[in-house]
Amino acid sequence: MKLPHSMDEPRFMFATGIECSNPTIGPARTRVDELELCGHYRHWRTDLALLDDLGIRHLRYGPPIHRIWLGPDRYDWEFTDLVFAELLRMNVVPIVDLCHFGVPDWIGDFQNDDFPRLFAGYARAFTQRFPWVQLYTPVNEMYICAQFSALEGLWNEQLTGDRPFVTALKHIVKANVLAMHAIVGERPDAIFVQSESSEQYHPESPEAARAAGKLNAMRFLSLDLNYGRRVSSEMYTYLMDSGMAREEYDFFMENTLKQHCIMGSDYYSTNEHWVAPDGTLRPSGEIFGYAVIARDYHDRYRLPVMHAETNLREGDGGDSTVQWLHKQWANVLRVRAEGIPVLGFTWYSLTDQVDWDSRLVTMAGHVQPVGLYDLDRQIRQVGTAFRRLVSDWARVLPTQSVCLQVPVLSPRTYVALAG
Repeated sequence: MKLPHSMDEPRFMFATGIECSNPTIGPARTRVDELELCGHYRHWRTDLALLDDLGIRHLRYGPPIHRIWLGPDRYDWEFTDLVFAELLRMNVVPIVDLCHFGVPDWIGDFQNDDFPRLFAGYARAFTQRFPWVQLYTPVNEMYICAQFSALEGLWNEQLTGDRPFVTALKHIVKANVLAMHAIVGERPDAIFVQSESSEQYHPESPEAARAAGKLNAMRFLSLDLNYGRRVSSEMYTYLMDSGMAREEYDFFMENTLKQHCIMGSDYYSTNEHWVAPDGTLRPSGEIFGYAVIARDYHDRYRLPVMHAETNLREGDGGDSTVQWLHKQWANVLRVRAEGIPVLGFTWYSLTDQVDWDSRLVTMAGHVQPVGLYDLDRQIRQVGTAFRRLVSDWARVLPTQSVCLQVPVLSPRTYVALAG
């Protein structure tokens, strides 16, 4: 069947996102709900209308899992029904984050052995509820979620150590894989954007080379398991010594849906680190930059790429937000010129964020001025620059069609084809 003209020529995915992180913190397991803190529950209609102002049609969006998923096969879709009806009316293509750093209270945390199986049921229910949605990030930044929850002890289970980290990681990645299978079972042309933090560790001395090498191997673990890529002998020993069973590892090697995936690479000025001989880290700022690191990840997985997150607070790293925007875009163009299929670019997020200066550990109400709009929904200078960038480049970039097995269908196109 010939698609409508607008979908015969799929567009480069210029996108933004609604900040939707929702981990729990502290002894009382207090929920940090960025949708609440950033005012989205109150201003969601305004937030979606701003997409027209920017001239974009792709949105990274995470429905609030802790409010929707009330128990096994129990859901409250009221708010999500309203938002997704408006996205459909606007013909916006959402990239749906089903799990963004937190789970409902009744699940507990990422140490729960039942989480992967239960989460697949949630993913299936979501797909049945919104069959026109094609693009998903089942679990956002799997490596960072496990690291912050079970290695650094900041969120959710608030544990530290290799064994709880590997437990969280294997559960998170298995949940992602099972969710992909559940979604494809309902929507065979589903596409998954594996939004993952693109990290780089630099040894600060020769004595730190070994520690940096281990960290540079660990950063790939979530995607290696997700894409069924065999890990190095060092990482295999690490996983086995830290509680992963051989049959658990074999599951990942045998159940990949890599052919449905776009590798989402997130890059901030905080993604590169100096490593001391004892393994401690300190910020390095931008050394290699996005183009070098994205090429490393692409060389490893050989998948189409989307620059799925970036931002900068004014004054961070010596750059203005506008300069950072143009620097990231120049890196995207460089990567594309080298023959790597980059299908999208995202400024994250639409509005300013709250308390990310403490990595959400301290609920102090500190506003981080990183959005395209402030929390009063007034456009920032970077928002004006992003709007101009989209207008200038959207009409001249090559299409996605040579990079994907199936086109990214607009919501209205899919509804029309589905009858």
